[in-house]
Amino acid sequence: MKRILSVLVLLLTFGAAFGAAERGDTLRRRTTDESGYQEMKRIVRGFDWIDTTYIEPQHHNFTVMLQATHTYDLYSLKTGDGAQSMTFAPDMNFKLGPYFGWRWIFAGYTFELTNLNPKRIKQEWDLSIYSSQIGADLFYRRTGNDYKIRDAYLGPNINASALEGAAFSGLKAGITGFNVYYIFNHGRFSYPAAFSQSTIQKVSCGSWMAGIGYTHNTLSFDHEALQNLIDRKMMAQTVPVDSGLMFQSVKYNDFNVSGGYAYNWVFAPNWLLAGSIQAAIAYKQSKGDMATEEQHNLNFYFKKVNIDGIGRFGLVYNKLRWFAGASVIVHTNNFHKPRFSTNNTFGSMNIYVGYNFGLKKKYRKQKE
Repeated sequence: MKRILSVLVLLLTFGAAFGAAERGDTLRRRTTDESGYQEMKRIVRGFDWIDTTYIEPQHHNFTVMLQATHTYDLYSLKTGDGAQSMTFAPDMNFKLGPYFGWRWIFAGYTFELTNLNPKRIKQEWDLSIYSSQIGADLFYRRTGNDYKIRDAYLGPNINASALEGAAFSGLKAGITGFNVYYIFNHGRFSYPAAFSQSTIQKVSCGSWMAGIGYTHNTLSFDHEALQNLIDRKMMAQTVPVDSGLMFQSVKYNDFNVSGGYAYNWVFAPNWLLAGSIQAAIAYKQSKGDMATEEQHNLNFYFKKVNIDGIGRFGLVYNKLRWFAGASVIVHTNNFHKPRFSTNNTFGSMNIYVGYNFGLKKKYRKQKE
């Protein structure tokens, strides 16, 4: 995973300036135009204000980058009483994609190279908007149906090792949402230097962060396929799937408030090692479609507060024109209810190389 709130502020500023300009006579309109334009410029510059003793600003308007990504996705499903649990995860896959940046906006698309079947391709789409003060992430993820059972517990005195590593196509998941966060020490700490490579951190520094977010999660589960798999692998031993796992789909609406700390360590010229941890208090509202009418009447609805988290770690080498590096991003989402609980941990390891071009006007003048 950066910039939606910034765009909204700019749109509101433009609207206020033009709305004021339309009221009054010609002279008043011209004065208001000039005043609104200067105020808009002040707000825009404020988003990117930095202390150049600590941060070297971006010298270019445009960026192109090629990124290779290894992703990991794990779902753990568990009955409320702990009678049974299942952990599913696909094999780690390799994705490749181009990215393009213009000032604050950085967007790209990655596609899976190891599986070219269009019905099973995993998709990930990101829109990122960065400034010194505010960041935002807009994301869209859809998994395939190529999960494998990594761990299984079917009850006491039951050996479920025969299920481990077994392919299971009855699980599909997706997530759509956004995060917006504010960086308090934005003048001296550069989050973009670590994760969008648009600036260079010259002196080690840290900052507290706070944000809000929303995600919509979908989980489709074929419990009948799971039962067939258990019957086939366990052979003569009959083990029924617990009713707590007998659902067809669950949809999560997640509203969260987050806070955390980030630090950029400049251990050598042009080198940066970065890390940040954020914990989120998440209010989750969900509804599940149970497998039978009797189970549906058991009220498979839940509204609950849980603690989620996100960690970001990066290593960057940046020479203004060229840059290269690697980053690891890990999310964890927890959901608990007396009858059912799930944990989703997903993340990515990115390796990238990029090129900045289109020198900004003031730097062209300095060069001349």
